[in-house]
Amino acid sequence: MEELSQDTRNILGLQLPTDPRWVDLAEKSLEEILTDHAYCEQKAATTCISLIQRYSSRAKLVAELSPIVTEEWGHFRLVLAELEKRKLTLGKQRKDEYVNALIDFQQKGGDSEGRMLDQLLTMALIEARSCERFKRLSEGLQDPYMQKFYRRFMESEAGHYTLFIELAETYIDKEKVRTRWKEWLVYEAGVMQTIDIRGDRIH
Repeated sequence: MEELSQDTRNILGLQLPTDPRWVDLAEKSLEEILTDHAYCEQKAATTCISLIQRYSSRAKLVAELSPIVTEEWGHFRLVLAELEKRKLTLGKQRKDEYVNALIDFQQKGGDSEGRMLDQLLTMALIEARSCERFKRLSEGLQDPYMQKFYRRFMESEAGHYTLFIELAETYIDKEKVRTRWKEWLVYEAGVMQTIDIRGDRIH
């Protein structure tokens, strides 16, 4: 498997790149990849709503995530419009093995600070991997229009990734955040090595 460029590693921190074969598979499964993308945006919006509800006393978190809800739902509508324009159908939501594997790594008991940290870092990691995948699509798809389409999403997800890290560091000791983030990155690399390469999934 190829190495991540140093620039990408610095920006995202990801330890393993997406297998380049994934873009070719995704291009052959456009209806499926757009469907999965739409649901990813929908889940991002609803997860932010859940975080706001769970941590409503955290003023900065509420203020920062509220516009993200609107933005992610707007992304869902953009992908839905792309499906409709191509006379494709939004299929059924599928099980997300990647996200479920990340949730398995979250702290389940113990102190509330640790649980909140893992929830924020999970979102940061999903956004970082989404950004890397959208970068792959923006560079590897044959259709220039779709390259631009995914470039737009790539730029947005990069900003979201950093926001979740910053929110974690707002409420939790920065050294603790950085230590746990390194653990997450190692774990995520292991997940990437075990899940199948599928062109009908964003993750």
